[in-house]
Amino acid sequence: MIEKFCHECGTKLTKKELENEGIVPFCPKCEAFRFPMYNVAVSMIVINKQTNKILLIKQYGKDYYVLVAGYVNRTEQLEHAVAREIKEETGMTVSSIKFNRTQFYEPSDVLMCNFTAFVENDVEFCPNGEIDAYRWFTYDEARKNIRQNSLAAYFLNAYLDG
Repeated sequence: MIEKFCHECGTKLTKKELENEGIVPFCPKCEAFRFPMYNVAVSMIVINKQTNKILLIKQYGKDYYVLVAGYVNRTEQLEHAVAREIKEETGMTVSSIKFNRTQFYEPSDVLMCNFTAFVENDVEFCPNGEIDAYRWFTYDEARKNIRQNSLAAYFLNAYLDG
């Protein structure tokens, strides 16, 4: 998605050639190139080390399972966002994190960064109001129950197949 107006002054952007970059949106008032801006989010394959099961959740009244996910705050490190989102949504403390992969999600203009986050057990589990339902699944069950043809399924299957 290309922004049509300057995020600094609101002037309508034009297109201008930038050496080694091609055609880039340009603000004639600020006299500055304006590269596309987008949000960054993290999604997590949460694994309970004690049971070796994966947590899938349902949210926002939807009747399908997805991964725990959330937006990254400005200046926040991705790994901190992973631990924060899991703590906020589930009450659990992450013991270790492993980066998996990224994928740009065009419908909401978000760069999704996927991680595997391990928790020691589910003793601290206390879901907040963002979670409508949840379940711990074996790896095979998780693959079958996650929303098919979704970005969450892509991340989960890539992890399980890796």
